[in-house]
Amino acid sequence: METERRSLPENAYRPLKPGESYTPVVPPQDERLEMTTRAVVMGLLMAVLFSAAAAFLGLKVGQVFEAAIPISILAVGLGYLFKRRSTILENVIVQSIGAASGLVVAGSIFTLPALFILGLPVDLFKLFLVALFGGVLGLAFLIPLRRYFVKEMHGEFPFPEATATTEVLVAGEAGGKQAKVLALAAAIGGIFDFIVIHLEGWAEVFTTRAVPYLTDLAERAKMVFKIDVLASVLGLGYIIGLKYSAIICAGSLLSWFVLVPLVGHFGAMLQTAVPPVTDGTLIGTMSAEQIFSSYVRLIGIGGIAAAGVMGILRSWPIIVKAFSLGFKELFGKSGSVASTSLRTDRDLPMAWVLAGIAGVALATWLFFRFGVVHGEAQPTRLSLIAIAVVLIISFLFTTVSARAIAIVGTNPVSGMTLMTLILTSVFLMAAGLSGPSGMLAALLIGGVVCTALSMAGGAITDLKIGYWIGSTPSRQQLSKVMGTLVAALTVGVVMLLLNKTYGFVPSPTHPESQVLVAPQANAMAAVIKTILSHEPVPWLLYGVGVLLAMFMQMIGVPALAFALGMYIPIQLNTPLLIGGLVAHLVHRSAKGDEKLATARVNRGTLLASGFIAGGAIMGVVAAFLKLPQQGFELFGRHIQFSTAVAALGNAEGELLALAAYVALVAYLYWDSRRATT
Repeated sequence: METERRSLPENAYRPLKPGESYTPVVPPQDERLEMTTRAVVMGLLMAVLFSAAAAFLGLKVGQVFEAAIPISILAVGLGYLFKRRSTILENVIVQSIGAASGLVVAGSIFTLPALFILGLPVDLFKLFLVALFGGVLGLAFLIPLRRYFVKEMHGEFPFPEATATTEVLVAGEAGGKQAKVLALAAAIGGIFDFIVIHLEGWAEVFTTRAVPYLTDLAERAKMVFKIDVLASVLGLGYIIGLKYSAIICAGSLLSWFVLVPLVGHFGAMLQTAVPPVTDGTLIGTMSAEQIFSSYVRLIGIGGIAAAGVMGILRSWPIIVKAFSLGFKELFGKSGSVASTSLRTDRDLPMAWVLAGIAGVALATWLFFRFGVVHGEAQPTRLSLIAIAVVLIISFLFTTVSARAIAIVGTNPVSGMTLMTLILTSVFLMAAGLSGPSGMLAALLIGGVVCTALSMAGGAITDLKIGYWIGSTPSRQQLSKVMGTLVAALTVGVVMLLLNKTYGFVPSPTHPESQVLVAPQANAMAAVIKTILSHEPVPWLLYGVGVLLAMFMQMIGVPALAFALGMYIPIQLNTPLLIGGLVAHLVHRSAKGDEKLATARVNRGTLLASGFIAGGAIMGVVAAFLKLPQQGFELFGRHIQFSTAVAALGNAEGELLALAAYVALVAYLYWDSRRATT
């Protein structure tokens, strides 16, 4: 029977008083439609679309946008198109399946692009299995912990992302209207980015080299300012907000306006090449971009590594507590996680969960034994080391991921994965495996673990949403498995496509300006290469990055955000600051009226989400359409197409890009202010 409740209960977010219980929006006795064909099909379509979009944007910028809220809005809005309106439980299922996209993508793009970067053998089968094994393993380890995190600790953890998504789903009527705003913004962002990426209507990056008076500054002082004009990156900056976008951009400004000119100044008179450059190129002949990629970027890698390790050390008490809790739930007294008669408290049977863990463990061992290290000495021993690392670290850090998401809404997956790679490399080296084979094994192990940790954090968010609303946990858990399967296949296909069209390393067919930045994967590749090969290592530059990260932490600046800014090219950081400034100005435009300010910022969030989704999806579409530009063979003839519509020079194209970008920023600010209370 349909409940008339249109909002969450009063005690949804606070701890319960003695004897008090929480009754969800849809009570346990309400058996309304939930896991229907409609919900499953819509969820799978969302998983495909948002996996492709998140993979493109994550590899382009190094940030994976959260798909839960846009998918929830679309689920509510699309539910109005059917003769029978979708129930709120169906919308939860759509969100549960679709949101697997961002989780699998985050786990994959942080590690697997390193395979391309290091020139290791890559195929769709490897990419798919690594993402699938990791996603299923993370979910299976988390299920026994659901009751603790979402029920026993009711009101103790804030669950920021789950709170926002739940509010969207509960506000069904408002959600339908919001979906229209999101769709319009997605169309605008998609068209804008399609013109830039595929039609080349104007330049993607504006640089100060386009301004005559600033050209000499770029060439002589090695100081150049850049900004990427894609709508998707602008939207990402708006959602990140002014604080963190400013920290990220500050790291970039330090790299480009302090360190790059400094290296250029002191290296101008040197007559010998300075390591790690090995091709004889002198610093005096380098451009600002070359100095950044050859020297300064390595400082950023050291900073990323140090920030990740410091994050783990700060979380060590939580790790110990989570480790004890995990074993208690998995191997404790019989019935501790048994199914109950209440629909809203019914997990998948524990026997299924343990069988799933055992099955994934066996499949993962077979994959490493016969698909990765089969040609090495003692392959059985090496594969057993691999599966031991996967299981132990995934289980240990799964609970850390869940707790981090529950408390702050942020999953420190990159730091935990970095530690995994270091430990794995050390173990493999001790077992006699190094070189390309060792790198391949270590990265695939890291990919499984990274995806497991990402999935654990996202899954606990979904289960908390379901707890507040009144979904059936077991159905949400099955939904997550389906979403993981589709997302794992999608991200593998998209990654191979993007490597072919854009590339991860500069080459004659992939100019450096178009190469995907993949910052986390580059950092992982650098660490792996350092440990498992005998090439010279720029320890001094890494060490400077470590010290800078430590200094940032000492003064209270988030070290990882700052270090990412130092590593990512400046053109991808400056638009984050622009987006954050727009969000700040939108909030201030209400002039002290907090209710109006919230409404305006929320409308801007919808617009920014639309820019992200539309722009990133069009980026993937443009990647498909870009294949004919590279040429192909047909009936013995080479066929090639050109799709550029603008015949402008570099400077004119960049100035036109700046004008179009200013118009886009102005639209985001203007439309955000249209919200009313």
